[in-house]
Amino acid sequence: MAPPYLTITDMALRFGATPLFDGIDLAIGERDRISLVGRNGSGKSTLLKVISGQVEADRGERFLQPGCHVTYLDQEPDLGGYKSLHDYIASGLTHASAEDNFRVDIILAEIELEPGLDPATLSGGEARRAALARALISDADILLLDEPTNHLDIATIEWLEGRLKNFRGGLVIISHDRSFLNNMTNVVLWLDRGRLRRLDKGFKYFEEWSEIIIEQERAERARLDKLIEKETEWSHKGITARRKRNMGRMRALWELRDKRAGQIALTGQAKLGLESGRTSGRKIIEAFKISKSYGDQVIFEDFSLRIMRGDRIGIIGKNGVGKTTLLKVLTRELAPDKGRVKHGTNLEITYLDQKRARLDEDQTLWDFLSDGGDHIMVRGQSRHIISYLKDFLFDAGQARSPISSLSGGEKNRLVLAKTLAMPTNFLILDEPTNDLDMDTLDLLQDVLGDYDGTLVLVSHDRDFLDRIVTSSLVLEGDGKITEYPGGYSDYLRQRKSPEAKASAVKKPVRKTDAPKQRAARLSYKHRYALEQLPGEIARLEKQISQYQAKLGQADFYARDPEGFHKINQAMEQAKTDLAKKEDQWLELEMMREGIETP
Repeated sequence: MAPPYLTITDMALRFGATPLFDGIDLAIGERDRISLVGRNGSGKSTLLKVISGQVEADRGERFLQPGCHVTYLDQEPDLGGYKSLHDYIASGLTHASAEDNFRVDIILAEIELEPGLDPATLSGGEARRAALARALISDADILLLDEPTNHLDIATIEWLEGRLKNFRGGLVIISHDRSFLNNMTNVVLWLDRGRLRRLDKGFKYFEEWSEIIIEQERAERARLDKLIEKETEWSHKGITARRKRNMGRMRALWELRDKRAGQIALTGQAKLGLESGRTSGRKIIEAFKISKSYGDQVIFEDFSLRIMRGDRIGIIGKNGVGKTTLLKVLTRELAPDKGRVKHGTNLEITYLDQKRARLDEDQTLWDFLSDGGDHIMVRGQSRHIISYLKDFLFDAGQARSPISSLSGGEKNRLVLAKTLAMPTNFLILDEPTNDLDMDTLDLLQDVLGDYDGTLVLVSHDRDFLDRIVTSSLVLEGDGKITEYPGGYSDYLRQRKSPEAKASAVKKPVRKTDAPKQRAARLSYKHRYALEQLPGEIARLEKQISQYQAKLGQADFYARDPEGFHKINQAMEQAKTDLAKKEDQWLELEMMREGIETP
């Protein structure tokens, strides 16, 4: 058996008075595929830098076989100081021969970036692809990758997986992307409270293994009547509780997917609105034959969609294919070139975009979340600031600390806490998993599992999509959008299966050689209803707004409880009537479109 490329023996490092890790032993050899996991702030990135030789430990020995080369991909790579993208990637070459420079051109073609680009102008996803390309051509014996899939689309992640499977050296990965770790690694190193534990199995076995260890420690503490640090105990309880809820959550998700699959089957029929009586709850969005283009680039064409209350829709596609454009059209921030988008009533939309909110670094966590008091309203319920911060894995002592003291992952967690507290019945998340650690992803999944509103999610995290969504909208890149029941794995199975493929939602194909049917016309009754319904809908919407304004008066209930109940009942009846009128209008509009469209 060949000796390992690199060994570390009895390694220790502390920051100030705090030990980060102690007694670390590990070896990395040919074809090793290692995932390095641990809580945010446990020292994973620092350990990678120690392995790479960039950080010197306080104690211990690092031995690298002569002639071996280690390449480290930083979580936030620096692309500065290079005139062109070609120069930046070529700087990663171990040698600089003409043949090696030809390899730069090849990998630039694979990542679909021009060699003359200025590295300073690249987007987050482009910069990540460039940094990966630089690492992959370095002829490394050991690759150390810190969050390599951040800001990558699924197609690029799958390209990276193919590249790494052919890599003959040793590989150590830090990532929050469970699917990526499941596919790429067969050993887990768990950095926990300064200790490094090893599991000689793939990442998919980590949760079960770590839970056994946590339960064993808890039992031992009970026997010895000892307590470990309070925050670690609380964290482990929270993580374990979430894991125990996973199966119940997944069963509920499967039931929702079955329900959504039935709805999807209906949307493929010509008389979409006639089946609306079978669905429960109000429609959130009706998009009918919408199209959007920018110049010669067709984003989507002749696309129809119905989103019902409680649906959880995932949007999947390559970077630049138009996912954010679709969101803007569906939310009516952007008008379609053709077709129409109709919203249901009383929507409260919360939109978390990719850039997140800008934070005032001098502000404290308490001030960021509160409006001057010690409580925060969380979707209609009053919560104490400290209690709510603990929900998002913050310690009580951090509440009065400035935001500048937080790590990048903690800042993202704080933005999520603020966003998810807002009163909303329609939540739109555009790439929410970027730059989040695995604990925060668990937390976000838990919060969304309890959310009873409607969710639209754009994500490249395959495991997250599988755990959250009831159906997936896939932008194919040629103007087509296809809806598949289930998450990303369900989409893959249906795409590969001709039978399942046929059941997915697609634009109906008009058969030009079919015999022409006799032209149909709307009846007088239908035409009259189409003319009258918009006015009736507007009247009901105005009436509901008046009722809401009346009920919103602070002293109304105290002055006239009976009147309050009467107006509340009248408002609910008006909402029911409005939903019926909207359904009737939609049915007639689609009937008219089906008759008049050539």
